[in-house]
Amino acid sequence: MNVTRENLDAVSFRLTVSVTEADYKEKVEKELKKVGKTITLPGFRKGHVPFSELKRRFNNQVTSDVINDEVYKAVTEYLKENNVSVLGEPIPAGVVELDLKNKTDYDFTYEIATAPEINITLDKDVHFPYYTIAVDDTMVAEQDAMLTKRFGAQVPGEEFEPDALVKGSIMELNEDGTVKEGEDAIQVISGIVAPMYFKSKEEADKFVGKKVGDKVVFNPAATCDGDPTEMSSMLQIDKDQAANVKSDFEMSISEIIVVRPAEHNQEFFDNVFGPDKVHNEEEYTEALRQIIAQQLRPNSENMFRNSVHTKYTTEFADMQLPVETLKKWLVRRNDGITEENVDEQMEKMLPDLRWQLVKERLAELTGIKIEEEDIKNYARAMAAQQFAQYGMTNMGDDIIDRYAQNLLEDKNYRQQIIGGVGDNKLFDAIKEHVTIDSKLVSLDEFKDLAKQAQILAEE
Repeated sequence: MNVTRENLDAVSFRLTVSVTEADYKEKVEKELKKVGKTITLPGFRKGHVPFSELKRRFNNQVTSDVINDEVYKAVTEYLKENNVSVLGEPIPAGVVELDLKNKTDYDFTYEIATAPEINITLDKDVHFPYYTIAVDDTMVAEQDAMLTKRFGAQVPGEEFEPDALVKGSIMELNEDGTVKEGEDAIQVISGIVAPMYFKSKEEADKFVGKKVGDKVVFNPAATCDGDPTEMSSMLQIDKDQAANVKSDFEMSISEIIVVRPAEHNQEFFDNVFGPDKVHNEEEYTEALRQIIAQQLRPNSENMFRNSVHTKYTTEFADMQLPVETLKKWLVRRNDGITEENVDEQMEKMLPDLRWQLVKERLAELTGIKIEEEDIKNYARAMAAQQFAQYGMTNMGDDIIDRYAQNLLEDKNYRQQIIGGVGDNKLFDAIKEHVTIDSKLVSLDEFKDLAKQAQILAEE
């Protein structure tokens, strides 16, 4: 078997595998004998079918399978031995018809798209800025207000407040404003509404200044854009009925539940951070600063990564790619891509492809490896972050580990996690190889920098 290469350009070539009868004859006979050991044919005992009969019946199919297998092995071995980095997969240059009665030698030709050579400079002479957002007193105060409210107590109040829950009877009104009566009237004896979640500010404002004993006329449909689920919950009716309710209702306020912020004491500290981790105001303030810094860190990291992305995608914007061969591969592999729209689809893919190739080269230069423990730790961090979004900042390790395991057992989440781990390790490794110019900036300064970076990215 002979394999020859014809370069089409710097990033694509044509590979031809020439097959002669000597390359496959012996293997075909061997496969036919295997078939003879297992096949059962009328008039013959199992395992005793004459070779001539096996050849008459199965020679063409077995020969075709053997040739295809040998050609595939030849292409794969060539690419491996020559360390060819293939983009997509080898594309057959044409269909080879096997005329086994009149021909024994065949040529199979493939077009190969390869990754271009990317010469990246990654050393201490390369500088990247890293902007850390300073945690100021205003941020600490806002975080404190949020936490004291979250862990505060719900108590009865006399007058409506923006975050209050309102309880009372809710009665449907006629068009003239009178309370509707009759079997079809909607009347909620003990209802509850949360104006803070109304989608209509106008409806929420109707409760401003109201006290226990007052009445409020409002439109439930307007509070939630007519959502049947929210309507059925508020008016205690089924969704089908709720979908058709458009009328106003009168609420007689019997109780107003307001939130009173928690006091700074040991119980509060333990609820927020876990038992015996924070003991006084100084430790509490420092813990808040750390939480805020952790919340802000992704912004700094994203800007750094954007700087790396911008530098190298700009530097290699003109990298030569095997576009024509890749277009053939896209048409073969994707039902939604045709000869008519492949140019448009290819144009959309090129920026991501260039960046992916740059990332792969950076990974080679930095020598990063993804270990299973890295994946587990990332899943734990993701689980903890999801709990934190709901204010659960002191979950036990066993709960986080169990939730992380559930994430890893989901194939989609696992791939997302592996991608996240790869990016984290890559950009952390880049920091070790280059010079990082660290700068502490205010939130407003950071926003201006981010805006400028976005403008540059769009140009």
